[in-house]
Amino acid sequence: MKRIITFAVLAVLMVLPSYSQTSPSPSFDEVLTTRRSIRNYDATKKITEAEVRQLMEAVQEAPSWANQQPSKYYVAISPEKVAAVQDMVGGNKDRIKNAPVLIVSTFERGKSGFFSGKPTNEVGDGWGAYDNGLSNCYLILKARAMGFDTLIMGMREADKLRQLFSIPEGETIMAVIALGYRAANPVQPRHRPLDDIVKFY
Repeated sequence: MKRIITFAVLAVLMVLPSYSQTSPSPSFDEVLTTRRSIRNYDATKKITEAEVRQLMEAVQEAPSWANQQPSKYYVAISPEKVAAVQDMVGGNKDRIKNAPVLIVSTFERGKSGFFSGKPTNEVGDGWGAYDNGLSNCYLILKARAMGFDTLIMGMREADKLRQLFSIPEGETIMAVIALGYRAANPVQPRHRPLDDIVKFY
C-alpha cells in the first residue's frame, strides 16, 4: 500500500510542473498579425469580469487630447444584458450570438479638442471620436494579447443602448465591441500596397 501511495505522489509531482508553466506572451507583431474582426465565436468559452477589468486597465493607458480621457465603456456581461444588446446591433446579431461580452464605447463631448469650453480648431468634437478610436484600438490589441477576439460594430441602435445603460446625453455612442474567443481562424484579408497609403517627402 505504501508503495502505491509513493508511486501516486511521484506521478503527481511529475505532472505538476506542466500546470505551473504558462504559455509565453505573444510578441507585439504577433498581436498585430493575428488580430482579426471575428464574426463567429466559441460558445463554450467564457470571459470573467476580472479579465475584462484587466483589459480595461490597459485601455486606460491610451493617449487622449490633454489627457482628457473622454472614452467611457459600458460592459454587458450578464446573460440578460448581453441578450439585450444583441438585439441592438442590426445584422451583426447572428455573428456575435456566442460572444460572452459586449462593450458599448462612448466619448464625452466638449472635452477633447476644447480649451476653456471652446473648440481649439475646426475638428471640434471630432477629437473626442479620434480619442475614442485610440482607446478602442488599445482595447482590441490588448484583447488579442490576452487570447481574446473582437468585432467593432458601427451598426447599433444608439437610443436603445442609451436607455439600457442610462448613458448620459453628453456622451456620443460610437460602437459596440464583441469580446470572446474565435470559433475558427478567418482568412487574412488583402491589404492595399503600402505606397497607396504612405507618401514620403
